[in-house]
Amino acid sequence: MNDQTETIFAKILRKEIPSVAVYEDDDVYAFLDAHPVNPGHTLVIPKKPSKGFLDAEPEVLEKLIVAVQKITQAVKIGMKADGINLHQNEGAAAGQEVFHLHIHIIPRFENDGYEHWHGKSYTSEEEAEKTANEIRKNLV
Repeated sequence: MNDQTETIFAKILRKEIPSVAVYEDDDVYAFLDAHPVNPGHTLVIPKKPSKGFLDAEPEVLEKLIVAVQKITQAVKIGMKADGINLHQNEGAAAGQEVFHLHIHIIPRFENDGYEHWHGKSYTSEEEAEKTANEIRKNLV
């Protein structure tokens, strides 16, 4: 969806859909996830929409990440979490369902059952170096 005015998060920002607010300032809104991994699972969104991380303006990202740090500290302490996962999906192939930049703050607890992805090893140092070179040559 390219129309940023019609995402569920845009509707939440316009108060057309209810949410349980955790934090709000001029640039950022944070609210509890309606289907949390664990209690305290919070979504943080910029009020200025972008589809995702890669097309967000640097100023928006700066304000967002500072707010995420502040909110993450409060979630960890408030939920007495053993750890925190910060999660952001970029694109449908990565699991993004709402095309409005958002970061999940997921409180974690020992043995909570939430699983991480399973990594794969490179087949050789040459494969790893070739992969790194593909990334390096596209840095701008």
